[in-house]
Amino acid sequence: MPVVTCAYPRAALVGNPSDGYFGKTIALVFSNFRAEITLWESPALEILPNDRDTSVFTSIEQLVDDIHRYGYYGGVRLLKAAIKCFYDYCKAELITLDNRNFTLRYDTTIPHRLGLAGSSAIITACMRGLMQFYDVIIPKPILANLILSVEKDELKIGAGLQDRVAQVYQGLVYMDFDRLIMAKQGYGDYVPLDITRLPKLYIAYRTDLAEGSEVTHNDLQERYQRGDADVLDALAQCAELAAQLRRLLEAGATEAEIAVLVNRNFDLRKRILNISEGNLRMVDAAKSVGASANFTGSGGAIMGTYTDQAKYDALKRTLAGIGVNVIKPKIHLESL
Repeated sequence: MPVVTCAYPRAALVGNPSDGYFGKTIALVFSNFRAEITLWESPALEILPNDRDTSVFTSIEQLVDDIHRYGYYGGVRLLKAAIKCFYDYCKAELITLDNRNFTLRYDTTIPHRLGLAGSSAIITACMRGLMQFYDVIIPKPILANLILSVEKDELKIGAGLQDRVAQVYQGLVYMDFDRLIMAKQGYGDYVPLDITRLPKLYIAYRTDLAEGSEVTHNDLQERYQRGDADVLDALAQCAELAAQLRRLLEAGATEAEIAVLVNRNFDLRKRILNISEGNLRMVDAAKSVGASANFTGSGGAIMGTYTDQAKYDALKRTLAGIGVNVIKPKIHLESL
């Protein structure tokens, strides 16, 4: 019987960026898109390629289009690295794996390179599949660390914990990555929050603004390491916004109160990051109809609040005029 496991895209509401800077953030996962792993026992261990792993093209133009859509790397390297890290973890923890082999196939509908954590969703789904296939239990905070290590340590891709924590815990999660907490226990404090306290949310995205987080965050990391006063101040304020939002949600805040924090978060990002004209237009268009807006991640997609269906309809019309898709996120909770 095949093992089928999934993971979902992540969107940060407030506090982002902060997970690579010992800050705080609130993020959710939503099931409008998904990464899926199918795994079954087989004589040899085999990873089947997806469309984004192709190396055969009908023309140079098709090759270039493929690079624009997916970058230079597909998903197979993510899966190979995930399997290796899973094996290394089990070996270090003296967990004996049986000698069965498997064939693994993956698929994903998560829009690529839009700050929705599509790569880590593939890895998370793979880890879940391996855990189920070999009957291995990994505690959630350790699992999030392990998923991060696949990209950050094994593949040397710039990444932080936020995506992996949200995808492991699912639902809506408050994360505190305080330096002392991280040093003491090896991971942050992660608190699931009540999704019924959220106001109405939308997510908007367009693929022609796709840009990998390694591009967006490189200069920020360097300035952070240098102790740039503006960067340190803005990141500290982003973290405090997450703490404020948690308090507001627990107190039953209104959409207007939460919208202020969402917009403030974007303003802080704008202060310390170079934001493309297309991304600025998307945010400005959302705000022009009364919605709040903040990047879900590294750019190319935004999330915010709105008051009612009429505002949502206006949001869809306005953003469609600049080639932007708008959806209502279906927040995914872990199955009991």
